[in-house]
Amino acid sequence: MKEVINEIGHENVVQIITDNASTCKAAGEIVTSEFTRIYWTPCVVHTLNLALKNICSPRNVETNKTIYDECKWITEVHMDAVAIKNFIMNHNMRLSILSKFTLLRLLSVADTRFASIVVMLKRFKLVKRGLQAMVISNEWASYREDDTVKANSVKEKILDDDWWDKVSYILSFTEPIYDMIRVCDTDKPCLHLVYEMWDLMIEKLKAEIYKKEKRPLSTRSIFYDVVHQVLVVRWTKNNTPLHCLAQSLNPRYYSDAWLLADSKRLPPHRDGEISQERKTCFKRLFPNDDEHDRVLDEYALFSMKAGPFEYLTCITKMDTMEPKSWWANFGAQTPLLQTLALNYLDNLVRLHVLSEIGAPMHLSTRRRNRLTTSRAQDLVYIHNNLRILSRAPNDVVNMWDVGGDAFDSMEDVGFLEFADLS
Repeated sequence: MKEVINEIGHENVVQIITDNASTCKAAGEIVTSEFTRIYWTPCVVHTLNLALKNICSPRNVETNKTIYDECKWITEVHMDAVAIKNFIMNHNMRLSILSKFTLLRLLSVADTRFASIVVMLKRFKLVKRGLQAMVISNEWASYREDDTVKANSVKEKILDDDWWDKVSYILSFTEPIYDMIRVCDTDKPCLHLVYEMWDLMIEKLKAEIYKKEKRPLSTRSIFYDVVHQVLVVRWTKNNTPLHCLAQSLNPRYYSDAWLLADSKRLPPHRDGEISQERKTCFKRLFPNDDEHDRVLDEYALFSMKAGPFEYLTCITKMDTMEPKSWWANFGAQTPLLQTLALNYLDNLVRLHVLSEIGAPMHLSTRRRNRLTTSRAQDLVYIHNNLRILSRAPNDVVNMWDVGGDAFDSMEDVGFLEFADLS
């Protein structure tokens, strides 16, 4: 990472984003200690995925007994879905019968994929009618199965309305988390949106749980308390001063339209936590006393809509104009704050690094960081050996060169297909 930062210039790097493994955190701390203006940020998508796993696959009964007791039913539903999927997908005849009743197949989602449990259950919900039609069909009844006990168990589960109600409940209360994963798992800048999205996600999740339990919001739900605890713990580990700074620089959060939409909302300069973290960022990013004083003055003008920000057009566009465009149009008289906003509302460079292996950067882009560890190791092995072969004097071998020293990316080649590697 340090080599890449030195190559492109540390002033062009806003943050380093990795997953939350201890080795990645340690590497990020080493880099940020040398380049004080660069922040290490845990991947919010990875954080949300870990939260989903804590909720949907609780483990370690001794240390998380409350979580396990309240959430183990989700694991049981998931295991039932896996058993049904394996029973049908692992036999050609049963798969052939299913294909007569639905065009969609049951998904086999690797654990490395984000929200794998939710993705699997979503597909189950889509093929529910086909599954039920299959198990009550003549083909299913006439097919002589060696394991009749398991076949009957699968039939009973597929026809069990209570089981499907649990599937629907899991999908409804995890949907806000899943939606936030989909929003953040893109190449569009979203650092300035994460803080608000996390709050809205928890509010929507609470509404779904209380709706299912048919209880007023003023009462206590043990299940919601457990889920909320998991999300708060994960947010605490993920949240950095950078999120609060980006929130503070988004003009939308100072607009009347946004503030009046909810009486509980406060502009960032009146929020205690956000203000404290923003001041921490300012002190770190502007160690020079004169620049630090200037950026504080500029922020005061911006947050209070004073000076160059007091004009009607400037204020009315706060809610409707894209933040980066707003700063480009109205921030020229506050140059330090404008430069900061343009950098953090549209990150210049984001390094996504695979944990557990030293993968070359072009193998660890957002599209390919969902590879399993073993397959990624195979790709690294092949790539490195092809580069060694490419330096051989034989012209025929040189045709095998993959990238060479000037290799940049493979973003224009589309999605890579999985291969059976020995």
